[in-house]
Amino acid sequence: MGTDAALITGGTAAEIADSVRGLVERGRLAPGEVLPPVRALAEQLGVNRNTAVAAYRALARSGVVVSQGRAGTRVARPARVPQEGFAPAGSLRDVGTGNPDPALIPDLGPALAAAAGRHVLYGEPTIDRDLLAWARGWMAPDVPVDEDELHITLTSGAVDAVERLLAQALMRDDTVALEDPCFLASIHLAQLGGYRAVPVPVDAEGMTVEGLRHALDQGVRAVVCTPRAQNPTGASLSARRAEALRAVMAEHPYVLVVQDDYFSYLSRQPFHSIIGPDHERWALVRSVSKFAGPDMCLAVTACDADTAARLELRLSPGTTWVSHLLQRITHSVMTDEDALARIDRAGTHYAERNATFAALLTERGLPTQAGDGMSLWVELPVAAREAAERLTRRGWLVRTGDDFRLMETDEPSRHLRLTVHDLDDEQAESLTTDIVEAARAGD
Repeated sequence: MGTDAALITGGTAAEIADSVRGLVERGRLAPGEVLPPVRALAEQLGVNRNTAVAAYRALARSGVVVSQGRAGTRVARPARVPQEGFAPAGSLRDVGTGNPDPALIPDLGPALAAAAGRHVLYGEPTIDRDLLAWARGWMAPDVPVDEDELHITLTSGAVDAVERLLAQALMRDDTVALEDPCFLASIHLAQLGGYRAVPVPVDAEGMTVEGLRHALDQGVRAVVCTPRAQNPTGASLSARRAEALRAVMAEHPYVLVVQDDYFSYLSRQPFHSIIGPDHERWALVRSVSKFAGPDMCLAVTACDADTAARLELRLSPGTTWVSHLLQRITHSVMTDEDALARIDRAGTHYAERNATFAALLTERGLPTQAGDGMSLWVELPVAAREAAERLTRRGWLVRTGDDFRLMETDEPSRHLRLTVHDLDDEQAESLTTDIVEAARAGD
């Protein structure tokens, strides 16, 4: 046992975990350093073995240590965190970005001119009157309260909204139900917040009923669900599945349900909610960034009165409100007939290009179903990382399903997430051929 590891103290799991965290923060325990085995630590501290086990588990959930089975428990090394929309592509053609097509984003010129106006001062309403009226009309049809009872809050994008919603409802080590495979930002939020993520499997109809029931049995205090265009799978809730999920949630009315309907205007699927009429804690989040542009960091959140009050406390007026200039630009775009027509064309384009590419793969022996959203979720007969390496040698940079996994497993992912809507027909044919050959290389 190293000298610094011998400095670990404590008589309870919480005290031991705090001691290890302190040694790591002060640099006394270095990244990669092996901690004492559970039995040795228990003997060193004179505690029950289960106490040492609980301490290591708490540290692992917080990301301070990594358990490596027989290789022991080590201090975690700073890890590269996968980022949405970014990859060091170099000379490779990146088909894993998840980005919208810039040519299909509305022209902001007229909206920028419309944003000019008088300055807004501290103490004034944080939401522009015109935008508030538009937002109410956008959200009211899909929430379980009448429009006059609707509470609207603005945040700097959907990820900001979800982070603040979880922060006002959860404490460190609380559990949250997340879809598996999962949107990268949701994985990051759970890690950074110190929450314990409980995976809920996703199939072609969205979040599974048994998966949600299992998560609720684990005592989760919040559920994050993507009702349409689930990222990365593209799944959207069917009416039947949403009804079944509402029935499950009805037994847990005080669990916060966050529905992230990020694709909204672009979706070709109907919206189905898992929030029932009597649910007490809920929020519906819709961002404008996928159709108005990633730099339009504005999301509208509709939620129950208590959640709205807590959320507003985390959005201190005068320090973290959403810029009124951005609000005016958003209102101008979303009430302009030409801009709305372009957004509708964009939604049709994404759906058609994904369907065309899925058909190409299916014809070549890789059955693929086009879901909703920016990307395709492609199942392979081989490990995705092996196929990705082969595709790299052919000039393509792809994103494997391993990045989106929530549940720990030794089995490699067999999925690719591909963004193909900006490929022309010749490029699509070429990528299809290369994927099929990469998937068969191990035969």
